[in-house]
Amino acid sequence: MLRRTVAIRNRTGFHARPAGLFAEAASTYQCAITVKNRNKSSDGKSVLGLMLLGVTGGAEITIEAEGSDEIEAVEALAALVGAGFGE
Repeated sequence: MLRRTVAIRNRTGFHARPAGLFAEAASTYQCAITVKNRNKSSDGKSVLGLMLLGVTGGAEITIEAEGSDEIEAVEALAALVGAGFGE
């Protein structure tokens, strides 16, 4: 299992668009992906689950992946978050 903690750079956090972009990108990987925020966790491939985490701008999330392509998945998803989801 690989995990990385990253800060949400966009002001609005995980609203519909960023959650959709994250889940879409996560779905391209075979590994299991989990996103954690404080004491909550969600399947990283679920838009609704990501939105229900209540992640606000500036918050830190932990991206965890387990499987054959976990390194690529965590690197790509951390880069997506680091780029502020293009906002």
